[in-house]
Amino acid sequence: MRPVVLACLVPALAVAGVLLAAARANGPARHDHDPDVLWRIVHERCVPNQLGENRPAPCAVVDPARGYAVLKDRDGVAQYLLIPTDRVTGMEDPSILRPDAPDYFGAAWHQIDRVQARLGHTLPRETMALAINSRRGRSQNQLHIHVDCLAPDIRVALHWARPRIGAGWTPLILAGHSYRATRIDGQDLDGVYPFRRLAASLADPAREMAGHTLVVVGTIWPGGRPGFILLDDMAKPVSGDRASGEELEDHACRIGHFEPGRAIRDSAYAP
Repeated sequence: MRPVVLACLVPALAVAGVLLAAARANGPARHDHDPDVLWRIVHERCVPNQLGENRPAPCAVVDPARGYAVLKDRDGVAQYLLIPTDRVTGMEDPSILRPDAPDYFGAAWHQIDRVQARLGHTLPRETMALAINSRRGRSQNQLHIHVDCLAPDIRVALHWARPRIGAGWTPLILAGHSYRATRIDGQDLDGVYPFRRLAASLADPAREMAGHTLVVVGTIWPGGRPGFILLDDMAKPVSGDRASGEELEDHACRIGHFEPGRAIRDSAYAP
């Protein structure tokens, strides 16, 4: 299939041109000073505080039974991180594919309410995204899922791509990188396990998972059914693509000030 080209979407959102450019300038969050800082915060502070004093600070929540903590990231107005309470390095960690692995993505989607609470208002599911970066595209050696707003231009690109996304993998060009997309139906992600869906599409998951990024974006499919778009990109060192799906998010959450859905729905070009 022919990749989606973002340039063709400009007429539908001419009123948001400046806003879209600003969103692309917002790069992935970095914690370069210490690649283990997230693990230390969760392991040495949040979990002991929860178990000893029944308070998760500095995390927003710690759920030892389900194996995760939620931390407000220092970057972004409303970004949260979902972090395992066990030592899990990232996409390459074999534990994420075990049958008894915690449902990290399912839990992460339930944190969008925290993002919206910090913004002070509710946004459509199509504006919310979850992202985990590849080994090349991350700064931390502890798995973490970024829970934040979708960049406005990516919101528009995915709206136009929806009719072409099905059970297989559809190629898309997003943020200048070659992603592929597949369809997920359902109101939430409980029991979906995107890690397993990616692994099932790879020839050698044990060797290949480390080079991939995953992004999950809420959507409403044509016909009104709620669901998600699962996006995958693979690191390509020669071209400079580090497979950092976080690039599709906007940590300034500008989409909270301008929701492109109205412009799309009112456009004569809307499908």
